[in-house]
Amino acid sequence: MRHRSVADLMTPEVVAVQRGTSFKEIARLLDEFGITAVPVVDGDGRPVGVVSEADLLHRHTSGEQGPNTNTAEGLMSSPAVVARPHWSAVEAARVMERRRIKRLPVVDGTGRIIGVLSRRDLLQLFLRRDRAIQEEILEDVVTRTMGLAPSAVTVDVNDGTVTLSGMLERRSLVPILVRLCETVDGVVDVDDRLAYETDDTGALASGDMTG
Repeated sequence: MRHRSVADLMTPEVVAVQRGTSFKEIARLLDEFGITAVPVVDGDGRPVGVVSEADLLHRHTSGEQGPNTNTAEGLMSSPAVVARPHWSAVEAARVMERRRIKRLPVVDGTGRIIGVLSRRDLLQLFLRRDRAIQEEILEDVVTRTMGLAPSAVTVDVNDGTVTLSGMLERRSLVPILVRLCETVDGVVDVDDRLAYETDDTGALASGDMTG
């Protein structure tokens, strides 16, 4: 299975600013391009920070004064939280959630910015058609990865929710199949209704204890 990476989802056209870019110019860029934040880059195109709408509002409402408070350098959150192009969409989403940010600059191996990933970009995954999700699970997960007969498992997909039913040979295969389905792009949830012929989980636990 090939899952979409940050490189597949990111926007390669980057709106970025320099350390000396003014408050007004940053506000204008956010409005013109309909974005919530801009990366601040050095002369080599490496992100050194990010200025968000929240940073601008904080400066405006706090009344803070100083030589740098009207430029990107004084406004930005630093260091910049960045993503790598090979990351999975799940990795990027976790970073966004953990750091409570909406946009991630994407950098190459030299640290130079090559794109930006937004929450909106990630939402593309969940717009995937149910039919495409169903076909990938049956062909890639059930048949190719798990080595099961397609007739062994019934896969229904409705608005990204996958329902699995059917009979597997061993109980230990059930959680493996469920986890693999959860990693398929576009899957929102997995409803496990699978049955099994043999409960091998007790035997496995016993073997671990005696081994």
